Amino acid sequence: MARTRFQPDRGLATRMVVTMALLALLYVGLAAALYLLFGNASGFLIWGVLPIGLLWAQWYYSDTLALKGMRAREVSPAEAPELHALVDRLAALADMKKPRVAISVSDVPNAFATGRSEDRAVVAVTTGLMKRLDEREMEAVLSHELSHIAHKDVTVMTVASAVGVIAGFMIRSAMWSSMGRRDQNSAAMFFIFMLIGVVVYAISFVLTRVLSRYRELAADRAGAILTGQPAALASALTKISGDMTRIPSRDLRAAEPYNAFFIYPAFTNKSFDIGSLFATHPPLDKRLDQLAKISAELGRPM
Repeated sequence: MARTRFQPDRGLATRMVVTMALLALLYVGLAAALYLLFGNASGFLIWGVLPIGLLWAQWYYSDTLALKGMRAREVSPAEAPELHALVDRLAALADMKKPRVAISVSDVPNAFATGRSEDRAVVAVTTGLMKRLDEREMEAVLSHELSHIAHKDVTVMTVASAVGVIAGFMIRSAMWSSMGRRDQNSAAMFFIFMLIGVVVYAISFVLTRVLSRYRELAADRAGAILTGQPAALASALTKISGDMTRIPSRDLRAAEPYNAFFIYPAFTNKSFDIGSLFATHPPLDKRLDQLAKISAELGRPM
């Protein structure tokens, strides 16, 4: 974590270390399986290194990709003076470098932070969020997002997802390579290749989602303690979740690919049936309960 005034989170640090260790073991097992299947290093170089290169590009250009995907535009202090004033105040309070500020023209009420480093960091909000939250609530949301930057969450989650990306690449490659092949050896190779990919992907997927949910709780806590206003963040989350159901499904579907970045996931009605094991964010009730406890610790009314 960067040296800022955001409260360190030992729970997050521990989970990061444990998750990374487990994913490293998966990666070693995957590399060994690839070597045994192909009998030399070529298979590992093709199916292992290539996806890592693609993942590196995704991390390196994370700010550009996220802004383009959400059709967000960087704005100057002259264009959005109130928003910049909030970010200025929070960056000074946290003793961290001010990130770039962007606005996405979307009625989906949300915010996100991305960027591979402090120099490339950007915090973005949607126009839908700006028109629904008051100044205290907006400050609470921005503090949550700045906490993600301080914890280097983009880098952490990119590294954590590496094994899953390789496994997914293996599954697709097995499907492509099996097309048109009918001999018994090819069928057996396809089955083993696919099975390894599916098992590794499933385990890595669950591990990264567990880490993702905890990092959201960590950002809630760090942001609320920095501002001293956990009730404002609770109010903001309640408003966002309530209004999310009123957003047209078409707009929610367009925003869903970026749920891992958002302060609150954009889900269509069908997506709410997804089990908590596969969710990128913890349930709203759990987040509100944590904020209520923080409020009690700080001696502030909710």
